[in-house]
Amino acid sequence: MGHMNAQSPSTDQHAADTRAAHRVTLIGAAIDFVAGVFKLVAGLLVGSAALVADGIHSFSDILTDLFVIGATHFGRQAPDRGHPYGHGRIETLATLWLGSILIFVAGAIAWGSLERLFSGTPVLAPGPWAIGIAVLALFAKEWIFRYTLKVAKKVGSKLLEANAWHSRSDALSTVVVLIGLLGAQFGAGWLDGVAAVVVAALVGKIGGELLWEASQELIDTALPEAEQQRMHETACLVPGVRGVHDLRTRTVGGKVLLDLHVVVRPRVTVSEAHEVGNEVCRQLYQAFPSLNDITFHIDPEDDQDAPPQDPLHLLPLREEVEAELATAWSGLPAWESRLTLDLHYLDQHIDVSLYVQQLTSETSLDEAAETLRLHAARLPWIGRLRIWQGPGKA
Repeated sequence: MGHMNAQSPSTDQHAADTRAAHRVTLIGAAIDFVAGVFKLVAGLLVGSAALVADGIHSFSDILTDLFVIGATHFGRQAPDRGHPYGHGRIETLATLWLGSILIFVAGAIAWGSLERLFSGTPVLAPGPWAIGIAVLALFAKEWIFRYTLKVAKKVGSKLLEANAWHSRSDALSTVVVLIGLLGAQFGAGWLDGVAAVVVAALVGKIGGELLWEASQELIDTALPEAEQQRMHETACLVPGVRGVHDLRTRTVGGKVLLDLHVVVRPRVTVSEAHEVGNEVCRQLYQAFPSLNDITFHIDPEDDQDAPPQDPLHLLPLREEVEAELATAWSGLPAWESRLTLDLHYLDQHIDVSLYVQQLTSETSLDEAAETLRLHAARLPWIGRLRIWQGPGKA
């Protein structure tokens, strides 16, 4: 079993990504504050309940921005003893929260607008300056939406993307207010209610999509099959790799975790097999920047379709093997002159390679091997038996 985290430069990249996320969120909070003040003042002066409500909506967004800053800060902290896979789930939970808020906002917009539409509540003409404030607020929120979405895509943060769409929902609610103001200015106040219902449906759709994506991450949904296949092909191209199986993926906080089994030649050293696995990790990290953590398991053979072993007939480990061989081969010259004993667990059996000192001239290695094989015939786990003359592997 081997493990490799994303290489050290990603630590600096995480810090840079977090700073970028904080910066765009603080800019958004400042825009929300300024827009909220102007909407609220204008709404009170002209008697527009819709503009006042939209101003309060902008102030509520400031609380959301502060929440996002906290979630991105703690969610992008490095793994620790209590959270070995990092804190990315904090961002996932926050995305769920924001998605729920969007659905709630959609419902509130629709309910309030339908209520005004069916009650026939009159809307006074607001005047051009109130309409101008709504237009400026609309452009400001649309700009911060695009800016935040761009940063979210760059740093790979679903939470920041959710906050971007939250800004878009505020912009859409301002569109509703603007349509209502224009309608009231020209005597068609009912347009406010109709437009609000359409916008509410769009906001609700965005919130539902965010909830779905975050839920898929929480239940460890795998990457698309095509991307997993490309990972499989990349790993198989590494020299020394004979096959790859049991490749599994999941996502935590926008970063991908990967587990896979790497098949190598059955009799390579442990260190060589492990280095082959390390090279697989390096190639995968280079080809897939979203990868954050890889755990690989080295297999001496492709056991993907092998039947499970009976728990009562598991293969013995070295201490038990040596004890049983000592009993079976006691007094045999090849065993008594052994230097090294190598064991290879293959095909539900144990292949034994025995390295011995110089045997007597009357006994060949083949004859010694045949004698050992006869005496070990009763051992159910014995597989291929070979004798070598020399010190063997260190």
